[in-house]
Order: sequence, then structure tokens, then C-alpha cells
Amino acid sequence: MTTPLFPGGVAVSDLMVYDAEAVDGRCGGSPHLHTASSEGYIVVGGTGSVETLSAAGAEVHPLAPGDVLWFSPGTVHRLVNDGGLRLLVVMSNAGLPEAGDAVMTFPPDVLADPAAYAAAATLPDGEGRAAAARERRDLAIAGYLALREAVQRDGAAALADLHAAAVGLVRGRVGQWQERWDRTVAAETERTRAQLDALAAGEPGLMAAAAVVRGERTPGERGYGMCGRLQTWQWPSA
Repeated sequence: MTTPLFPGGVAVSDLMVYDAEAVDGRCGGSPHLHTASSEGYIVVGGTGSVETLSAAGAEVHPLAPGDVLWFSPGTVHRLVNDGGLRLLVVMSNAGLPEAGDAVMTFPPDVLADPAAYAAAATLPDGEGRAAAARERRDLAIAGYLALREAVQRDGAAALADLHAAAVGLVRGRVGQWQERWDRTVAAETERTRAQLDALAAGEPGLMAAAAVVRGERTPGERGYGMCGRLQTWQWPSA
């Protein structure tokens, strides 16, 4: 029997959004986009908003308990914490965001230099990690504020340079991503296809090997993500 992944190659994490002030006086996370993955929020506590830059322009989406919001690749998003904001974050393509699918909105000179981007994006281990996460966030905010102003002035066309820079930063990893996607997301999709074929043929298919899987909490304290402190779970491999 093959142990199923969390449905369809999806990942889930519990996010406590950063509550320290950024350079513009607002509390929250590091603005960024995903190059290949969609992301969703289920608000379970507190209040705040998510600011987005997309084909629709610059928008602000209020967040309160019970709200659900999701967005597609290329959408710049910045979480703002007005008090106790806590989310369940659902990501498609489990494994790709952790492998570098996310690109932060650093200033253009940093985005244009892969070495400078890596230095700004990477957090140190151990002591100093919290301070480095705030510095990283503030650098992303600096780039974001200028980008938001450009989008408000010129429309979604102002995102083109950021999207091109993001492609340049991730292009060399795409071969590894394709291998990961084939053995996870694609494998789950094909398993569903085979199950539908079995049902159409009048056979139980996968139901004969029904299984329950429990995710184990990743040990240690919450990690420092781009938007806040993360609790993640370890899932069986495909």
C-alpha cells in the first residue's frame, strides 16, 4: 500500500503573524510572491488584512475569524497584523515553497543579484534569528512600498519587472522542482485518475487499502517564516 500524501500534494501550517512593527509602522510579515504555487488563508484568530498586488492592481482584504481567502502564483501579498492574527495556511504543490518557490519583494538591485538575494533571504541558525527575520522583513517592505506606489500609478504592468526578476532567481531550480512535483502532486493526481477508472469499471480500487495518516508536529519551537512564526507537521513521503 502507498501511504497517501495530505490531499493532492497540499501542505498546511499554523501561522502566528509577526506582531513587531515594520519600517512603515505597521505590524506583519514580509511581502512576497510564489512563482508556481497557490496559497490560501483560513483565519482562526485575531484581526488584520492582507495587501495584494495582482492583475487587479493594489488591493486590501480585511481578515477576521472565519474568513477564507486564496490567491494564485505571481500575486504579491503582505500580511498586516492588527492584533493576534493567526491563520491556517494551505499551500498547493507541497515542497515547492520550501524549495524556493517564494520570492520576496526586495529592492530591484537585490533582486537582480542572486548572491545578494540569497544573503538577504537566508536566516542564520540559533541566536540572532529573530532579529534577522525582522531585518529581512523590513528590506522586503522597502521594495514593496515602492512597488505598490508604482502599481497604484501605472497599474498591473508595474509588476512585470518583479515577475521577470523572480523567474531569473528560480529558473535554475525548476528541474528539481519538476522531479519533486512528479513524485508528489502528479502522483496523487494520477492515483485519483486510476481510482475513477476503477469506479467506472465497477471495482473498489483504492478503497480496499483504506488508510488513516496522522501528521507529526515538527519538533522544536515554531520556525521563523516570511510572515510569522510557523508550526508545521511532518507528513509521510510519497
